[in-house]
Amino acid sequence: MISPQQVEEMIKAELPDAQIQVQDLTGGGDHYQVTVVSSQFAGKRLVQQHQLVYGALRQAMSTEAIHALALKTYTPEAWQTTAAS
Repeated sequence: MISPQQVEEMIKAELPDAQIQVQDLTGGGDHYQVTVVSSQFAGKRLVQQHQLVYGALRQAMSTEAIHALALKTYTPEAWQTTAAS
């Protein structure tokens, strides 16, 4: 089991400028939905953006502390467009 705050801290360690929203989907601390907004995603394909986040959570994923992860990633510009619609 891992806390939403720990998930956020692990992502922040790799993507310091990121704005992160973490939602525990089941209340069990192992199924999360995470939204990450970072300028480091600029110029990267969606798969590459997700790989950056998965890399930040690699240890928690490999030990199954996180069993499932629904992930949404945005550049700040894409996030503004999404938030405006």
